[in-house]
Amino acid sequence: MLAIVVSRADEASTHIGEQLLDAADWTETVDDDRSDADADGGGTVYRTDGAELREFDGPHLELEHAAAAFDDPELLVFASKHAGETGQLLTAHHTGNFGEAEYGGESGRFARAAPNAHRAVLDALADHAPDGYDVGMECTHHGPTEVGVPSMFVEVGSAEPQWRDPGAARAAARAILDLRGVPADAPDEGGHRRQLVGFGGGHYVPQFERVARETDWAVGHIGADWCLSDLSEWVRLADDTPVQTGDVDDQYETVLGRAVAASGAEYALVTGGHPDLAETVESLGYRVVGERFVRETTGVPLGFVESVEAAVGPVDDGLRFGEAATDPPDDWDVVTLPEELVSEATGIDAERVRDWFAANTLAFGTTQQGTVVTGPAVLAAGTERSAVVDALADVLRERYDSVERDGDGLRAREQRFDPELAETLGIPEGPKYGKLSAGRSVEVDGREIEPETVHSERIRRFTL
Repeated sequence: MLAIVVSRADEASTHIGEQLLDAADWTETVDDDRSDADADGGGTVYRTDGAELREFDGPHLELEHAAAAFDDPELLVFASKHAGETGQLLTAHHTGNFGEAEYGGESGRFARAAPNAHRAVLDALADHAPDGYDVGMECTHHGPTEVGVPSMFVEVGSAEPQWRDPGAARAAARAILDLRGVPADAPDEGGHRRQLVGFGGGHYVPQFERVARETDWAVGHIGADWCLSDLSEWVRLADDTPVQTGDVDDQYETVLGRAVAASGAEYALVTGGHPDLAETVESLGYRVVGERFVRETTGVPLGFVESVEAAVGPVDDGLRFGEAATDPPDDWDVVTLPEELVSEATGIDAERVRDWFAANTLAFGTTQQGTVVTGPAVLAAGTERSAVVDALADVLRERYDSVERDGDGLRAREQRFDPELAETLGIPEGPKYGKLSAGRSVEVDGREIEPETVHSERIRRFTL
């Protein structure tokens, strides 16, 4: 069930609440265990299919344990306002404090993120946004840090005209209701989930937004550069104060670990450098990846990714996945490629070679940022290596006159213009060389010189 929190202390929130109530059929009841007159609020309950809405007097940032007011929620959304110099903006973000808690919540702690739902709400906001409104996501900031279930803020910004705009409030309301039935987390893939924690960049996070909007990965907490600076400063000033019950060896490490855990993630995407942070995250047992890894593995089962990387090498070192990797067979083989043959075919038409491997293999090794195939190749069990050789031979036929099998090798023949032969026939170097090389006859001192007379045969043999 989706829990929706509306705050009467937030003008935009009340307008979103009005649009929520107008967008669906709700039943209104009173919770005898709570009173709207109490500090906690939430006594009036609105219910519709898959969602429950309650209003609170207090500001969102201070509403700790908000999930306790609802009937067994799985996801909680705070309908809120966004303030800043960012014009007409619909946005969503998770909550928590990398450093000192200045605006609600506790220092160095995080609410449980809802990466999959967050990814879904960005698309929903884009679908419903009025003309002139941008859609974005922000880094993790402010409270609350103890909600009780995965949660996030969905906001209308960035100033009073937008907070009072019925169209913006309606867009936010519809996007929130679209979250009914959407799981907070990405599907479990044999113990792995396509969820990332992010580090680096500015408050508004275009790289992480690209990941969420353009791949099948979801993003949980994001520690922007200023968040990481706050963390370092807080640790420096409070290095004698533990940030969790019990002894803490490294407060900085502890907070980073909390951010990853509260994202339900085992992967971290680090942008803009931060090598020391990346090293710390890896020391905690999580994997630091780049955007290339995220894009390359989109649609590819994570268990298969893990197995192929172990067998061939990591994506960062050039591993690329073919189209068939989205639905890989249980059994597959890693095969080496004939190095000279691959090199020659690549020199003739590198794009054609790569396109063939992308279309016909499960995975393959590359260099030069994935543009040049080197091998090995991952093939479905039972696929003959000869299929690869035949494809490479076809590329050679673009240049060579004939390409044939020769025992355990491949023999390629070509007729090439021979300048030495041309010189013996008294043909002057210059434009006529070019014509003969192109297969056209020329006239020299009244003689017709056919191109075949100045061509010699060249044979190359490639070991398979």
